[in-house]
Amino acid sequence: MTESPDQRKERLLRVRKPPPPFGVVTVVNRAEVSPRLLRLTLEGEVLRGWEVPQPASSMRMVVPWTGEELELPDWNGNEFLLADGRRPALRTFTPLRVDGAAGRLDVEVVRHPGGAVSGWAEQADVGSVAALSGPGTGYDYPDGAERLLVLGDETALPAITQLIETAPAGMSLDVHVEVVTSDARVQLPTADRCTVTWYDTEAGEVPGQRLAAVVSALEALPNGTDLWAAGEASAMQAIRIHLFKTLGVERSRGTVRGYWKPERA
Repeated sequence: MTESPDQRKERLLRVRKPPPPFGVVTVVNRAEVSPRLLRLTLEGEVLRGWEVPQPASSMRMVVPWTGEELELPDWNGNEFLLADGRRPALRTFTPLRVDGAAGRLDVEVVRHPGGAVSGWAEQADVGSVAALSGPGTGYDYPDGAERLLVLGDETALPAITQLIETAPAGMSLDVHVEVVTSDARVQLPTADRCTVTWYDTEAGEVPGQRLAAVVSALEALPNGTDLWAAGEASAMQAIRIHLFKTLGVERSRGTVRGYWKPERA
């Protein structure tokens, strides 16, 4: 017997824990961090009591589709959908700064043509509204690790900032960041035992190629070293394959996250 959409939704809701519901937030400040990066400060009751003790945590953000009002999506047991069955303009971000007492946070959005949230952010001003759901869990520093190899592109800059700021005393960080142009470089926190290498992509290069090359050059992941990487999905998959299959590194020693995919034509 074929189940109806309502029956499937009800079954999924029984077996899968739903994410936190969305709540409306309002833009209270807007700043250009670089020609490629916008920082929005958001406020709302949904943020009251938010605690984000781990670096590189996540949250879902929904914005209105162009020409439409903001609509909070409904969880159907598998994904968030709008009332008419369409997918919302939804992306996942790392909250850069969170003040749960004030109900406020900062989020940074990479500026790029064709992006649903990026397009909204370009037009957003004080008083514009969006919706947030979260927070999700972040990164746990492994016990006993002496060094962390960090790789990310522009979308990972907030997470990389937090990793540098919160690294345990005595841990060294080897950070590699890929940006589209040199003016997309930002000032990262300074910390003892932390080195940062920047890569500016050239015309025709595949996104994440420089980061994947850093890992593919490894013949082994040294003892006492763990890896954290985030960025374009196919580049992150190449890193996973080399790290876990070619080198045979234990899964517990590597955290690799695909943050985005190129827009389809």
